[in-house]
Amino acid sequence: MSSVSDLAPHPSPDPAERPASDLALGSFNANPPGMTLRALWREDFATHDRDLLAPGFWAIAVHRFGNWRMGVRAAPLRLPLSLLYRMAARIVQWMGGIDLPYTTRVGRRVRIWHHSGMTLEALEIGDEVHIRQNTTFGLRRHGDPRWLKPVIGRGVQIGAGAVLVGPIRVGEGSVIGANVVLAHDVPPESIVTVAPAVMRPLRRTESPPDA
Repeated sequence: MSSVSDLAPHPSPDPAERPASDLALGSFNANPPGMTLRALWREDFATHDRDLLAPGFWAIAVHRFGNWRMGVRAAPLRLPLSLLYRMAARIVQWMGGIDLPYTTRVGRRVRIWHHSGMTLEALEIGDEVHIRQNTTFGLRRHGDPRWLKPVIGRGVQIGAGAVLVGPIRVGEGSVIGANVVLAHDVPPESIVTVAPAVMRPLRRTESPPDA
């Protein structure tokens, strides 16, 4: 197994050092290269089992459109597309409970399995990542600059309720278990879980947990 030191460094873990990658963030089309918007939509549709009603598919589709519109360089022509993107992104948030801003770089064949409670403001999400409900990616502290967000490697599996924050890298092929709170790097091909639940007999004098 690789060590954390074998991982490529985060673009900038230092809040005082703005990385070059942040200077133009959100000003260009950051969709996976070499594919048209229609081709990406077809692939994302297949990734979500061709379920047209899957909230995860719509979150990804709107995200792709939000990036594609930035390829329209003439601001007057881009304006109506930007308004359409903002409306669609808000509808996805309201109806599906999924917040996936276009400034998060998303790879190919990413699947959002469920809806609700999803704040996916990572710096980058690699190819073939699987994300389940109530997942949070974002900053570690209020007021941190926007580049201090997680980078999720290719093929990572993320369980329900996981929270990944700060300038961390989650290595390729890793598994992040349900309800894990993660604020440090994860080597490739690792599994991170919370402590197992403790089971013991219930004494007759004890009240049930919901009493």
